[in-house]
Amino acid sequence: MASKPDSVGPEHIMQVGLGFWASKTLLSAVEMELFTELAKRPGRLDDLRERLRLHPRAAADFLDALVALGFLERENGVYANTPATDLLLDKGKPSYLGGMLEMANHRLFRFWNGLTDGLRTGVAQNESKSGDRPFFAALYADPARLKEFLKAMSGLSHAANIAIAERFPWPRYRTFVDVGTAQGDLAVQVARRHAQLTGIGFDLPPVGPIFSEYVAANGLSDRLRFQPGDFFADSVPAADVVMMGHVLHDWNLTEKRQLIRKAFDALPAGGAFIVYETIIDDERRRNVFGLLMSLNMLIETQGGFDYTGADCIGWMKEAGFKDAYVEHLVGPDSMVVGFK
Repeated sequence: MASKPDSVGPEHIMQVGLGFWASKTLLSAVEMELFTELAKRPGRLDDLRERLRLHPRAAADFLDALVALGFLERENGVYANTPATDLLLDKGKPSYLGGMLEMANHRLFRFWNGLTDGLRTGVAQNESKSGDRPFFAALYADPARLKEFLKAMSGLSHAANIAIAERFPWPRYRTFVDVGTAQGDLAVQVARRHAQLTGIGFDLPPVGPIFSEYVAANGLSDRLRFQPGDFFADSVPAADVVMMGHVLHDWNLTEKRQLIRKAFDALPAGGAFIVYETIIDDERRRNVFGLLMSLNMLIETQGGFDYTGADCIGWMKEAGFKDAYVEHLVGPDSMVVGFK
């Protein structure tokens, strides 16, 4: 998990206060598909200026800043991706997670300029503030754009999905449902490692073809199926295990409790409920990313917020779960597991 620094001095203050300099440099590199270009062929300064249509005034500073930030390598004047950026920021690879950064560049970067107003009013600062069509409504109306976005979300969550598949006591169970499944990577990782399991991906109807294509590509169509639905309007499909990844933080407290109760109702006695996202540490001191994600929910939603493991355990027990625990997964992500 991201943590606070040991001490705060002038360097740290300036680094955080001007952190948008480094952020926008990376976001612009993703926007121009620099890492995708370098995955095809490393290049020298003049070559990259031409390939990326960079003005000579800033090209060297831009590329060398990315070297200094650790996103590029430069040897004998030739720029190349690092192993990490080659894996994670090349659009041609299934591991690409730049979709989240593309969204940050196109949307969140400007909306976060309204944070002060959001802190004082509690009002979302995204498209809804100006009356424009909400981002996710527009996204779900465009199948190609939705597919690309959900693919990027899989890349972002992939490591945590593998950790859940490895660490939860799956041999005790036979069926599961992944609520808000998106492309279905969590369902795929769980099913790949546990041959006794069959599962359902539950999400809005436009997600169905994207889920089914991803499941088929992983050879799991015989054990995973899609069920369309709205988790507020419809019941959660019955299963031994219910999972919600990066779902609860989108909603206000009443809605969170409603979804947790729906999960409880979908489970048999002895069933389990897995919630995972950027769970904030109980002392609210260490998981910086989780706390900032909660501020992002202020920017993006009408009532969403992130929460601590203790918060989630409390809501689970209110709904009737008898036991629950928190376990760190990878990076800022942890899971909260409740048993009925």
